[in-house]
Amino acid sequence: MDYGLISLVSIILLVLGIAGTILPVLPGLLLSLCGVLIYKFGTGSDLSMAYIWIFSILTLASIVLNYLIPAKTNRKYGGTRWGSIGSVIGTIAGFFIPIPFGFLIGMFAGVFIGELLHDAGDRKKAFNSMKGAFIGFIIGTGFNLVVGVAMFLVVLWDIINS
Repeated sequence: MDYGLISLVSIILLVLGIAGTILPVLPGLLLSLCGVLIYKFGTGSDLSMAYIWIFSILTLASIVLNYLIPAKTNRKYGGTRWGSIGSVIGTIAGFFIPIPFGFLIGMFAGVFIGELLHDAGDRKKAFNSMKGAFIGFIIGTGFNLVVGVAMFLVVLWDIINS
C-alpha cells in the first residue's frame, strides 16, 4: 500500500479540519480527527494511542462546548437564562438556514429574541447578552483551532521522524 498517499490524504484532512474550525461549512475537528485516524491506522504508524484518545476526547468536548460556552458567556455579560436557552436553540436552528454563517446568525438572533422575551423593554441588556455570546463563540473557536493545530503538528512530527 502507498503510505505516502495515505499520509498526504491525512495531511489534507488535517488542513481542511483547521480551516473548518474557522469556516462553519466544514466540520472542523471531525475532519482533523479523521485525518489523525487515517494516518494512524492507514500507515501503520507508531503514533501512540494516547494521542488518539486525547484528540477524540477533545473533539467530543469541543462539540459540547461549542453550544455551552456562548450560553455561559452570555450569562456573564448580564444575560438571563432566556438568552442562554435562545443561544442554544438559535445555534441549532441556524445550522438549517442555508446561508453562510447561519449558525452564528441563529445564535445571535436566539440570544436577542430570548432576552427580549424575558424583558421586551431592555434592548441594551439584549445587546450586551449578544456581546457575551460572541465572546463565547471566539473562545470556542480558539479552543477548536488550538486542538486542530495540535493534531496537525503531532501527525507532521510523526511523519518527519519516521
